[in-house]
Amino acid sequence: MGILEKIAEIEREISRTQKNKATEYHLGLLKAKLAKYRAQLLEPSKSSGAKGEGFDVMKSGDARVALIGFPSVGKSTFLSLMTSTESEAASYEFTTLTCIPGVIEYKGANIQLLDLPGIIEGAAQGKGRGRQVIAVARTADVVIMMLDATKGEVQRELLEKELESVGIRLNCPKPNIYFKPKKGGGLSYNSTVPLTHCSEKLVQLILHEYKIFNAEVLFREDSTPDEFIDVIVGNRVYMPCLYVYNKVDQISIEEVDRLAHRPNSVVISCGMKLNLDFLLEQLWEYLALICIYTKKRGGKFFLVLKNSHLGGFNPKTVVLNLFDSKFKYALVWVRSFFI
Repeated sequence: MGILEKIAEIEREISRTQKNKATEYHLGLLKAKLAKYRAQLLEPSKSSGAKGEGFDVMKSGDARVALIGFPSVGKSTFLSLMTSTESEAASYEFTTLTCIPGVIEYKGANIQLLDLPGIIEGAAQGKGRGRQVIAVARTADVVIMMLDATKGEVQRELLEKELESVGIRLNCPKPNIYFKPKKGGGLSYNSTVPLTHCSEKLVQLILHEYKIFNAEVLFREDSTPDEFIDVIVGNRVYMPCLYVYNKVDQISIEEVDRLAHRPNSVVISCGMKLNLDFLLEQLWEYLALICIYTKKRGGKFFLVLKNSHLGGFNPKTVVLNLFDSKFKYALVWVRSFFI
């Protein structure tokens, strides 16, 4: 039985299994096996396959944004509108067959925008050029998921499932779990909060599935078995995602209002150039870039720094960047400044 068949069989068993206290250990083991098989599927083949056009694009600018979506949702049109790069757009599917980069100049920062080929259902298993597209998306600072507003929620759910299966976690923080394998001593299991999803027995079973018998585990939050598996695997990518619904000029005003009020969502129309300014403002917030000015606001800025969504703004980083650039002195004002 191949890896794809094993994955499909485990997914069917998980869907058939009723979730309750009696089956939580069985479900935890199934999810651990599923994560292992998916990781094997993403590993590059040792045998030399057919050589084709690569997706490698040199990272440039102050941040990188990846455009992901199904074919014919308006990604190429969006790239042409927001940058000086012309990406071929047509009414038929798969117009874009490789990665096309462009640059958005906004508030003095250069934001690299990547127009990726449309992916299809099953991309994580290698259908179409899904693996290459997803590999590039993992290197981005923000993902823009371009959706066709006339298709409802179907595209969003399918794309979220594809990205989830390859270890891309959208709009969620990294689990606050300390995990460290040891050479001996068995399992050291502790938690600083009451746990409702995981137990010591379940943690031990999941670790045994990965051939780990000696480790330190400390839960600092009430995490799920899926989140604990993510920590064990260690190759998950946590990034912000902006859901952009295009073609809103083709749906009712009530549907536009409903989509616009969904979390992390923006409604636009590339055809009528509607709401693109607001999208840029939202993108700037999601990128969390900070412009450092050497004189009054509105003047020429000195550098652009990234402000982590999780770690916040670090004044020490500002000072170090200034002095690395042979800057003589700087005055920095913040509410709380500890270096």
